[in-house]
Amino acid sequence: MNQLHFLGTGGSRVVVFKQLRASGGVWLSYEDTNLLLDPGPGSLIRILNSKKLQQSKLTPEKLDGILLSHRHLDHCADINILIEAMTEGGFKKRGKVFVPSDAIAQDPVIYEFIREKPEEIVILQPNHQYSLKSISFKTTNLLAHPVETYGFNFGFGAEKISFITDTKLYSGLASEFFGEVVVINVGRLKHSKDYEVDQLSIGEAVDVLKEIKPRLAILTHFGMTMLQAKPWEVAKKLTEEVGFEIVAASDGYSHEIADPNSKQLNMFG
Repeated sequence: MNQLHFLGTGGSRVVVFKQLRASGGVWLSYEDTNLLLDPGPGSLIRILNSKKLQQSKLTPEKLDGILLSHRHLDHCADINILIEAMTEGGFKKRGKVFVPSDAIAQDPVIYEFIREKPEEIVILQPNHQYSLKSISFKTTNLLAHPVETYGFNFGFGAEKISFITDTKLYSGLASEFFGEVVVINVGRLKHSKDYEVDQLSIGEAVDVLKEIKPRLAILTHFGMTMLQAKPWEVAKKLTEEVGFEIVAASDGYSHEIADPNSKQLNMFG
């Protein structure tokens, strides 16, 4: 299985605690490597109940690594139990866990006794390249979010895939990403004057995507106003306007990675 598998597409406090959309993160498979991005609340159950993963005989014990973009609960709530699962309760010291520095600082989200179980905990740094078996990725500079937050650019054979995680819009955001496929978190339909939200609205997301000019954009991490607007209809309308394909991910949605038989390229120079 060479694909991105969306275990959940919910992305605001209300959507997550009501589980109007699941919040399990994204399972990335490429060649012999399995990496879980942002295991939010319910991630373990979503993995175990996923027919797609079951068909490929992929279970939490098959994970090679876990990658955390930032320490907010909708992204990290299941990280401890999934480290336990990946290491089979700590009996097999295996797997890498990639996290921002504040995930294990004061008020950590990874418990101290859990940190001994994986093969390595890697502290992410801005604009650095990392590898996990067949998968290579590069962090962006820090995004504009209340905690230490990274976006990612992945190389999968001939296809580059970017993840624009939670952030405010700021000058230079689009220049951090260069994927032919862009997965972008869209928290709101539009911003409210009553309170500030550190996430992109759909209009801001489209402006960023127009600068990047991907072949495909995948919208995800929806808040309540996006769900009320029916994101699949929003995506269809936007596709007609921007000149490239935009889709709205749903829980269980998968993106097949292009050209899976090609050799891993060094896309970072």
